[in-house]
Amino acid sequence: MAKKGQTFTTYTEELKREVARLRLEEGWSYRQLRERFGIKSDAQIVEWIRKVQNKESFEDRRGVWNRKHFSSIEEENAYLKAQVDYLKKRNPNLHGKE
Repeated sequence: MAKKGQTFTTYTEELKREVARLRLEEGWSYRQLRERFGIKSDAQIVEWIRKVQNKESFEDRRGVWNRKHFSSIEEENAYLKAQVDYLKKRNPNLHGKE
């Protein structure tokens, strides 16, 4: 879990692809890659390799989970109200009724 004031290292897509290439094609160890490129954990390298192998994007998707695009505020409000109504029907105890 992130701590208050903690900073995160960001890596370019080119570096991620090069690290994955070195691991897959040239057989570099995780330790060699971490030390050479200043990467903090093997998990990052494993994730980059998975994305390269699956031809996935390195685009940062944090905070955009299930984001919808609406043409107006009214349309967004109607959508959100429908979500709330659905949840109230599924879980009546969440809105004060027992």
